[in-house]
Formats: sequence, structure tokens, C-alpha cells
Amino acid sequence: MRRLAARGAAGDAREVAAPAADGWDSAQARSPSPWRLIGLCAIWDTGVFLPSAAWNGVSSGVERRRLNEAKKLSSVQEVQLKRFEVTRPQGLGNKERGRVPRMARQPAPPWVHAAFLFCLLSLGGAIEIPMDPSIQNELTQPPTITKQSVKDHIVDPRDNILIECEAKGNPAPSFHWTRNSRFFNIAKDPRVSMRRRSGTLVIDFRSGGRPEEYEGEYQCFARNKFGTALSNRIRLQVSKSPLWPKENLDPVVVQEGAPLTLQCNPPPGLPSPVIFWMSSSMEPIAQDKRVSQGHNGDLYFSNVMLQDMQTDYSCNARFHFTHTIQQKNPFTLKVLTNHPYNDSSLRNHPDMYSARGVAERTPSFMYPQGTASSQMVLRGMDLLLECIASGVPTPDIAWYKKGGDLPSDKAKFENFNKALRITNVSEEDSGEYFCLASNKMGSIRHTISVRVKAAPYWLDEPKNLILAPGEDGRLVCRANGNPKPTVQWMVNGEPLQSAPPNPNREVAGDTIIFRDTQISSRAVYQCNTSNEHGYLLANAFVSVLDVPPRMLSPRNQLIRVILYNRTRLDCPFFGSPIPTLRWFKNGQGSNLDGGNYHVYENGSLEIKMIRKEDQGIYTCVATNILGKAENQVRLEVKDPTRIYRMPEDQVAKRGTTVQLECRVKHDPSLKLTVSWLKDDEPLYIGNRMKKEDDSLTIFGVAERDQGSYTCVASTELDQDLAKAYLTVLADQATPTNRLAALPKGRPDRPRDLELTDLAERSVRLTWIPGDDNNSPITDYVVQFEEDQFQPGVWHDHSKYPGSVNSAVLRLSPYVNYQFRVIAINEVGSSHPSLPSERYRTSGAPPESNPGDVKGEGTRKNNMEITWTPMNATSAFGPNLRYIVKWRRRETREAWNNVTVWGSRYVVGQTPVYVPYEIRVQAENDFGKGPEPESVIGYSGEDLPSAPRRFRVRQPNLETINLEWDHPEHPNGIMLGYTLKYVAFNGTKVGKQIVENFSPNQTKFTVQRTDPVSRYRFTLSARTQVGSGEAVTEESPAPPNEATPTAAPPTLPPTTVGATGAVSSTDATAIAATTEVTTAPIIPTVAPTTIATTTVATTTATAATTTTTESPPTTTSGTKIHESAPDEQSIWNVTVLPNSKWANITWKHNFGPGTDFVVEYIDSNHTKKTVPVKAQTQPIQLTDLYPGMTYTLRVYSRDNEGISSTVITFMTSTAYTNNQADIATQGWFIGLMCAIALLVLILLIVCFIKRSRGGKYPVREKKDVPLGPEDPKEEDGSFDYSDEDNKPLQGSQTSLDGTIKQQESDDSLVDYGEGGEGQFNEDGSFIGQYTVKKDKDETEGNESSEATSPVNAIYSLA
Repeated sequence: MRRLAARGAAGDAREVAAPAADGWDSAQARSPSPWRLIGLCAIWDTGVFLPSAAWNGVSSGVERRRLNEAKKLSSVQEVQLKRFEVTRPQGLGNKERGRVPRMARQPAPPWVHAAFLFCLLSLGGAIEIPMDPSIQNELTQPPTITKQSVKDHIVDPRDNILIECEAKGNPAPSFHWTRNSRFFNIAKDPRVSMRRRSGTLVIDFRSGGRPEEYEGEYQCFARNKFGTALSNRIRLQVSKSPLWPKENLDPVVVQEGAPLTLQCNPPPGLPSPVIFWMSSSMEPIAQDKRVSQGHNGDLYFSNVMLQDMQTDYSCNARFHFTHTIQQKNPFTLKVLTNHPYNDSSLRNHPDMYSARGVAERTPSFMYPQGTASSQMVLRGMDLLLECIASGVPTPDIAWYKKGGDLPSDKAKFENFNKALRITNVSEEDSGEYFCLASNKMGSIRHTISVRVKAAPYWLDEPKNLILAPGEDGRLVCRANGNPKPTVQWMVNGEPLQSAPPNPNREVAGDTIIFRDTQISSRAVYQCNTSNEHGYLLANAFVSVLDVPPRMLSPRNQLIRVILYNRTRLDCPFFGSPIPTLRWFKNGQGSNLDGGNYHVYENGSLEIKMIRKEDQGIYTCVATNILGKAENQVRLEVKDPTRIYRMPEDQVAKRGTTVQLECRVKHDPSLKLTVSWLKDDEPLYIGNRMKKEDDSLTIFGVAERDQGSYTCVASTELDQDLAKAYLTVLADQATPTNRLAALPKGRPDRPRDLELTDLAERSVRLTWIPGDDNNSPITDYVVQFEEDQFQPGVWHDHSKYPGSVNSAVLRLSPYVNYQFRVIAINEVGSSHPSLPSERYRTSGAPPESNPGDVKGEGTRKNNMEITWTPMNATSAFGPNLRYIVKWRRRETREAWNNVTVWGSRYVVGQTPVYVPYEIRVQAENDFGKGPEPESVIGYSGEDLPSAPRRFRVRQPNLETINLEWDHPEHPNGIMLGYTLKYVAFNGTKVGKQIVENFSPNQTKFTVQRTDPVSRYRFTLSARTQVGSGEAVTEESPAPPNEATPTAAPPTLPPTTVGATGAVSSTDATAIAATTEVTTAPIIPTVAPTTIATTTVATTTATAATTTTTESPPTTTSGTKIHESAPDEQSIWNVTVLPNSKWANITWKHNFGPGTDFVVEYIDSNHTKKTVPVKAQTQPIQLTDLYPGMTYTLRVYSRDNEGISSTVITFMTSTAYTNNQADIATQGWFIGLMCAIALLVLILLIVCFIKRSRGGKYPVREKKDVPLGPEDPKEEDGSFDYSDEDNKPLQGSQTSLDGTIKQQESDDSLVDYGEGGEGQFNEDGSFIGQYTVKKDKDETEGNESSEATSPVNAIYSLA
């Protein structure tokens, strides 16, 4: 009998039925219908009918093992297998709900177990025939192998040999075997027998015989008249444990600190033995990172110490099957040492090796040898990599993988980090691994190249195929491996190529396709896929059944269900071809599907919410081409059980009597049981307590009676709970009035939520208020939760006054609502009520679109469109998605669109920072939302271009004005400008200063702190991406700084006056004029007359005034003075040029707001114009080239005929010398000249006096030639030497401000016209010293040198 749980115990059937359909379709691989043969899979609201003791006979034939062989269980199966207890439904009339113990029930009838198991097996993948005896006896089935021995079958030679082979089929199959691919005649060998009703072989050796004689490859064949199934090829091997060969081992002599390997070389066994090392006294050898056993069984010493000779070493092999241990003769060590005493205190010495005189060595590998090796491993096996190294001190081993990390979930280190094991190897574990052995002397590494191969493994294993006559189907055998495995098909154990032809069968590689199958198509197919590493063999039968529909459940079942619950009526059936199932109510002709009814593909009928009018008789009819079958189910609707008067919290004095009420309303046709719990445990009703149908009375209340009391009202179908708390007071003076004794508190939670008046867009929610705890309830907050978008998250729905306990809630389409209520008083909020039943509204197209739509670029060539996704109450339907549209703004191009299920979309390949129109429209399966409004978004930003027209002006020596225009291509949202400037004076550079400006600022003033230094300015614009291209300008040179470069070819040589000072007017001109080039100064040329147009500038000699006579149109700073005319005109155009820019000003008599145009042409005849406003003077031309000549005029924009005169100007060449040396300052040069003049006068006076008072000793020594070694005679006569002709320091300064070292002036040749001086006949010197020869030809530009003092003396004489 089917048992129903209380209100709403069943989940949403749509969530559990769909996976079952998918599981059937994948198992059957057939067409046209995804369901085959059965339509049962009944799901009960209270759980599933689990097998009981009465079903043991049935379950033993099928075996639960078949369930475990399925690839995975569907969600239906998981629910059914795990629900061992029923969760009490949350329905009406419950004060508190919880988990209720499963009610007792009678064992289910056999048909239920058969139908249920049939459903599970069909969904799991292997199609089984229902266990109904009548069906089992009628339906045939080809053989299926159910049990077999492993492929590599190793047996103990002391026991009998058992080779298993079990199979089933209808009729029961017969068995035979092959050995080494030849028929194995069991009857001829008395030791071999086969078990009854089984194919298992038993080979008995009790009467003698050698097990090795039966080794070989065996295969089992199970056959009935519908086909033959094959087992795997079973390789039988007898375990072997050979003895260790006899050998005499000499003592092993080794130097202390040297490496050592003790080889084990165990005898080969089957399977391989387990190796371990012990001493001859059976003591295990202690192992550590210095001494350890390798995977091959050898014992490795990274370095031998003296204590290693205290024991011997014996290799032991343990054989699994024989359970024997064989021991090899022990090794004895003899250690040669420089320290013969084995001092135990040195074992823990921090430098044990040096203390024992052992030389330290760098690591070297003992295993494996060399620097590289390779290893192959099969997929799914364990990979073991090993590195054992020697060295002093003992090396540490570390493992790495090239190009990645070690798989932390599968990798583990063994044998003191000398071995790396990776379990369950897969293809991604291939690659190069290396171990690093290191100690303090150095490190080495060994690289191991790992290749992962794979024996065949299943991708799609062929499954049994059950078809109806005339239907199509397919068998798929798909496997993978490395190398790629080959696929071979067989039918009934024979190659498919040699089988009789079948026109209804087609082989396509790993798939066999069946079309229009008939009864004669029944057979068992084998798929064998193999490569060099192994093979897989699978059996799959094709069975063709022709069965009319039949019902698998008893007739005229009675189903009772609680009002407003969800329930499901099941009609398990069977047939081939697949029957079509329909439902009818009370014999009416219309099929039940839609509205409150939903029919699943397995035939179950779900009623979403039971009402009174749903009571009646339901008929299910299954029909196929062979006939039809029907069954009836009677549905009764019962009222819910409700506690309408609940027990209340009480405070009682000790010794008084307390009564807890519990009045229940229930369906009269159901048996009611009322029980009590104390502190959630069953209450023992003693002699002080009296339990009645509607109350519990406690006499003589004691302190132990304090606690919570729960009234449980239950029927066969549902139950309800109500709880109260009893407080026992020991103080007799405590007042009995609970309201006066207890303080105010938060209200208790509302209870018994009920949904009525169900409509498409509204529902009425009713609740029972909880205790207000001495503070009136002021408000109720209704919250809802939906299970699609944010399951488990509660949202506020509406708020109602405290006097209301029922409200009509407005609902949104396609939301599976669940409600709860919170009560509020002046103390606080209550705990939320228990949730109501769920109610799903029908769907509709969205009525709104997502908000907060944005378009922003994350890169310079994309735009990311984002929006706030719509919640469950605005989705209005299933499969909510968004239609995203975009196009370039103001281009009128077609809209681009894409459908997105998330909340973002990235548009690629966009121009930089371009506006886009964006629209995002919601859509669900019911239709589209309203047409959305367009939102403006922008594609990604990039670095901005350089600011335009960067101008540097210096109106005076204290300030520098900077102006610029915005970049031509901002490429994004301008964040501002960054100005970096630094002061420099020659090679000296000051600290860089950084200023950040707002995006609207285009002017800045720098206050100069040093009138001598210049400034270099670098300006760049910033966007969100970063700073863009920078533009660099320098401030004009200060007035005392010249530029000694070659003069322009259009300027004549500059004359320099012998004396003069810079006037105040000239200084002003100098300050307004920038770099002007001068010609070399020739001091012998007299000053020229200043021309009409004069340009004043500084030269290298700051004490002089340089004037340049030049045409009026070729100047560095050009200004044309004109008188103001009477009519409209433009005059007094002034040009102040620099190397790359020029400031232009002019005068005019036009009205305010007049526009002008500045036109200038360079020497390459390139014309450019700049439109300007009248009030924006001065105008700066910023795109000029250094050293180039320009012609310029200014004219009216409205009347080009009104123009200024054309003037010509030249920009200065690039700045070359920034050194401000003190030797170039005017005051310093003047001071030095004054001192030199004073010294010169003193020398002249001295020389004059000396020349008048002395004499030349020529007459007395006329025959003796003068020699350079006799500069002065003893009588005091004077001979000219180098000392007298040297100039005084500071008497001359070069153009670059340095003092030139002069040559000696005592050579007569330098001052004569010929090569030698002249003497008269008495030997006296005749002739006069002349001016020194010009040495420009040999010494460079020395034109500004002063005259030699000696020359000056004789000139005066």
C-alpha cells in the first residue's frame, strides 16, 4: 500500500524526472523514442519501497552488484537510494516542524520490487527484464557474462585451481572452454570438472599432478540458442618462489666516507617478492637518508662510516603466495679509516666528517647513472622515480618538474625524498622531471624523461540493445589508448567478417547500425579493442521483443493524500514496442495533461496542488500496435491535521498544578494519535501526570518538571507540532501572575502559514500570531524565497499592521514562491516563521529590462558592456537571457546584436574612445521585454597625443608664463596634465619639479628663483590609461648669456667698440632679444657708425657693446615702427623669435571682435596661416625650425586686402653653450683689466729707469759671442731673458673666459722682419723692436691678445 507524507513532502517532480529520461536514452541508443519497454520508475512522496526480508529471493537473482556496474545513477536513483527516512512536510496547522521517524509499513508486494529494480537497472544502463515471474517465463534473452576471473590469474600451487565463469540468459546458457585458442575437452581430463549450472572450472590436485602443466590462456564461452557470450582471455600462471643460489661472499673493504652499494639480486618469482634487509641476527637495518634501500632491492650507502661495520647485512625476499621468506648470505663490511676509534660522541658532532678526518666531496649519483634517463609508465598506474646520490656530507634530494609544478594531489615523496611516486598517472603527467642532489660542497641533477602510454580504456562501452520488430538501433564501441587501439567486432564469438551476411546490419568503424530489425537479428556481439599494452573485451546482445502492453502494478489502488499537497500517481507498465500512456479521470474522454496536471515521459501523473475536487478515480491506459492495457487508481483527499489551541509558556510555583492544552482538528476518517515530548525526548507519563486527548496535566510541579513540552498530533498521513516552556519557581513569594512577573520580550514566531485564493498574479497568505510576550505586535513583515536564481535567500515582500493576520500578496510571473512571516513589537523582531508551501506562478514576457547598463573599455580596442542582471521576480519566465545591441553613435549604421545569458559582453576590434549607442533587452521563453532606451558608452581609452601649441614666455626676469592648448586627440577622458621642469645652468642641473593640473587648466606661471638659470619644461596629458606623448620647451636665455655660434650668412661681420657700456635702453633690448650670432671680433678695426635699424646683443666680452649694421628685414627681433593711419589698417608688426617659436604682436584700428590671420612662409616656400582673435595678442608661432628665414604678414580675415607690410625674420640656431663662467662676467673682466693696466705702468717706469742707468758690455767683449748659458755678467750689466718678456697674469682673457698661457717674448726673431737680428761694427745691438708678428697662422684665433710689455717699452722709447 502506498503511504503518503504530510503536506508537501514531495519535491518538484520536474527536477527528478528529466535525468531519468536521459539515462534511458543513453542506455538504449535507439530511435525513435528515448524510452524503451518500461514506464515505471515510481517515485513516492514519502520515499521509495526499499527491499524487505520478503524480497530476498527476488534480490538474490538480480544482485545489487548490477546497480554498482552502472556508470552513474541518475538523480532519481540517488534520491530513491538515499531517502531512508522521511522529512516531515511543512504544511498547514504546524507550530513547529522537524524530522519525524519513519512510520512502520508492511512489506511491499513483489511486483513493486520488480518494477522498481527494473527501473533502476534501465536507467543505469543495462536493460533488464522485469522480475515478474510471468514475464520472466515468457521473454527470452541471449547470454550475458556475470562473473569471471581476472585476466592475469596467478594461483597457489598448493591449492586447487579455480577459473570462474558465470553467465545468465533465457534459456539458461551452456558453457565450454578453450585453452591456448584450442578447444579444451574437459571430459578427457579426470582432474578437471565444471560446476553445475555454471561454467567455473575446478582443477583438483588431491590425487596428484603438477599445476604447472595447466598453465596457459583460457577463455569461456556461454551459449544458448540466441547467441554466444565470451569471457576475457584468462592467463593462468602458477606462483613460483625459487631458492637463492649458493654463494660465498668475501668481506667488502671500503674506505670511510666512500659510497657503497650492496646488491641483492633476488631470484625471479611470480609475483615478484618483497625485499627487505636485516642482519644475520634478524635485526632490521636502520635506514636514513645516508643508508637506504632502493626500489630494485639494493642497499645504498651515500658514504660509509666506521659504525657501519658493527653489523652484517643480509637481503631477504618474501614470496606472497607461499608465505615464505628466503635469506641471502650476509655481507660483512671492513671499513678503512684514518680515525680508528669509533668515538660515539662524534655521531652527533656538527661536523662529524671533518672530526673523523673524512674528506668532503660533491654529490654524485649512484642510481640512476649519468645525467639523464627515460622512463615509460602506463596510464592509471603509479609512476616511481628514484635518485640515490653519494657525497660527503650526505646530499639532500629535491624533485622538480620542468615547465610546471608537481601534481600536489597525486605526488608523494618516499625513501627520505629519494623516490617520487605519482599515483594514477594520466597523460598530463608526462614530461621531464629532475632530481637535485646537493650538499655544502655543490649540487648535481639528473633529468628523467617520462612518457605516458595507455592500454585501451572505454569511452563508450557497448550496451545491451532491446528493440521491437522494425525498429532501428546501434551498438557503439569507442575506446582510447596510446597508441590508438584497433577495434575488432565479433558476433557469437566469431569474427564479423566470417559471419553470415545480414542486410539489416551495417558496420561503420566503432559502430554497428541496425535498421528494420527482425526476430532473426538476435545475437551477442563482442567488441575487442587492443594495442601493444593490453586489450578490452565487451559483450552486448541485441534482443528483439514483441510484447503487448501489460500493467506491472496491482489494480484499483487506493491513494490517500493531504489537501494542498503535491502528489504523483504512477502506472508502471511494460511492452514492446513502447506503449503510449494516457490518463483519464472518472471515465471522462479528455486526456489529463496541462494546468494542474503534468504527465512525465515515464507515464507518471503529477498533480501539483491537491484540491477537494481532485478526488476521484484515475485511469491509465497503455497502448501499442499489439494491444492495450489499463489500470485504475482511486484518489482520496484528506484534511490536514492542525493544532488550533496550543500549549502556552507557563511559570508555576513548586507544588502547584499545571495544565498544558493541545486541541487538534483532523480528518475524521484518519486515526489521530496525540503524544508528548519533554526536551525533545518521549515523555514518561508517571502517576503525577494525566494525559487526555486535548491536554496534559502535571500535579505537584517539581523543579525537575521545568523544560519544554511538545505536543505531537499525528495521523497515518501527516502530523503537527506545538511547543511550550514550563518554568518552575522555588520562591513562594513570587507572584503567580506571569504577565506581571515576566519582563517584556520579543514576540514569538507566527505559525501555521496557509495559502488560499490561488491566482495567476496573487495569493492570500494567512497565519496565526505568536505570543506577544507582554508587548503588543506592531507590524508583520512578509518575506519570500525562490529556488531558481537565489535559493535559500529571503527577500522582504511587504509589511502589514500588527492587527492583520491575512493579506493578499501580489506576485510576479514564473516564480516558485515560499513565504514566511516575522512579527515586530517595541522590543524587537521575532524569529521567522516556518516556511509556507511553495506556489509557482505561470510565466509571461518580461515587463522591464536590466538596469545600470554601461559601456566601458577595458582595453584600447574593446568595449565591455555590463548591466545588473534581473532577479527572480522580474524574470517572468524560464531561460532568461539578454539581447545586447550596439552601434557607433551618429553613424546610422545597422545595429549589431548578440544574445547573452550572463551580465556582461565584450565588443572587440573597436576604435579608440568612440561613443556607442547600447541597448540591453530582456527575453525569456515567453517573449521579449519592452524596447529598451539607448545608453551611451565608450570604447577603450589610449594614451593621449601631445598638448598643442606649448608656449613659453618670459615677460620679466622673475616669472615665466606657460600656455598650451588641449591635445588634438585626447583618446579618452582627460584627467589632467603633468608638467615636469628643471633649472639648468650649463652642465649643472637642478632638482626636477612635477606639477599636476586639472584637465581644464591651460596656463601656469613659474616664479624664477635664479635670474641666471634657464628652465626646461616637459608637458604631457593624462588619461585613465596613463600619460601620453610629451612636448619639451626651454625658457629663453637670460640677458647675460650669449650664444657663440657662427653668424647667419645674411649678417655682415659685427664690430666691437674699444670701450663702452651697456645702457639701460640697450639692456631692455637685450632682455627682449634671444640668441643672436656674432662674427669674430677684430680689435684692430675701428668702430663703425650705427645703422638706422640696430639690434643690441651681448658678446663674449661683456664689457663692450656690439652693434650690427644690417638691413631692416633681417633681424632676430624685428619691429617695424609705423605711424597710425587714419583709415582701417594694421601696423607696427613686431616679431620676437626663438629657435623654435616666435611671438607676434601688432597694432590696428579695427573694432573689437575683429578676426585676423597671421600668414608666414619659410625658406622652402611652405605657407602656413594662423587665425586669431583681436584680443588674443601676442600670438605664438610654435612650429618653426631653428636657423630658418621666414616672411610674415598680418591681414584682416574679413578683408584680405587690408594687410600689414611684409617683414622677414630668422629663428636662432640651436642653443650650444649654457656655461655661465665667472670669467665672462663684465665686472670681473673690468677688474682684471684695471689691475693689468696698473702693473703695466709700474713696469714701464722701472724699465725706463734701468735702461738709462745701465750699459751694455759690448765693447769689452765684442769678440766673445753671447751664449745662452751666460745670461748676466759679474759687473751687473743686464742681459735680456725670458723672465722679462712674460706677460703678467690676468693681462689677457680669451673669448671663452680662460687665461691663455703666452709664449716667451725674448726671441729677437719674433720681432724682426728677417730671420736674424742686426749688430753694428762695435758689436752693439742696432735696430728697434717692432710689433710682434701675428701668430694667427700657427696658434689659432689669438686676435684679442695684449701687446707684450717689452714691445710697449721700446715703442715708447
